[in-house]
Amino acid sequence: MMNSSHPKIQIDRIIRSRRRSIGLEISNNARLIVRAPLLVSTRQINRIVIEKKIWILRKQQEARKKLDQIPQKKYTPGEQFLFLGNEYPLILAKGQGIPFLYRENKFHITPESLSEARILFKVWYCKQALDIFTERISRYHRLSGIRCRQLHISNARKRWGSCSTRGNLYMNWRLIMAPLKVIDYVVVHELVHIRENNHSRAFWDRVEQLIPNYREQRNWLKRQGHLLNL
Repeated sequence: MMNSSHPKIQIDRIIRSRRRSIGLEISNNARLIVRAPLLVSTRQINRIVIEKKIWILRKQQEARKKLDQIPQKKYTPGEQFLFLGNEYPLILAKGQGIPFLYRENKFHITPESLSEARILFKVWYCKQALDIFTERISRYHRLSGIRCRQLHISNARKRWGSCSTRGNLYMNWRLIMAPLKVIDYVVVHELVHIRENNHSRAFWDRVEQLIPNYREQRNWLKRQGHLLNL
């Protein structure tokens, strides 16, 4: 969607909810997301976007710079890969019975499987994500009393987690690379959305009850989230 009043600023997505004010968000891939109250007009949104032009362009430039700094994985022996916030090396394992294995804080891959390394990593990450996210959701269900109907592992490019109106959670598999406390923040954020489908004061108060330092974890994702990738 192009802002006809100012063609240099493109609004990539508008999300309407029961919030009270207009919020602007620049995603990790430099897209402009506008969060707006249900009854706010497109004209009002465009006016805010124009008023915040300098801030938007600066944040988009910062996001693109971060993307440029992401090293491309080469899947060579000795290269480091993230898991739960720590980096572990990839090593060649000649004669290993299975193509890919994680043990003793190392990723082991057979030489003949190197060409499929990215796929093997993703499959392994997704399995770990399902197991660990399920355990963390269960933990915070016990603490909060909020029940998730079903967990889905997501391949979303722009969102770490989301919650459906039916109470299903969608969690990005890439989040398994982040520290556990960051995973917990996203889990709690989406669980609380089952009760509070907004970002009201009541929503953030409930998040803070469960994750007192949630701001620190949220900021970690903003600063480091672009590194959680293959």
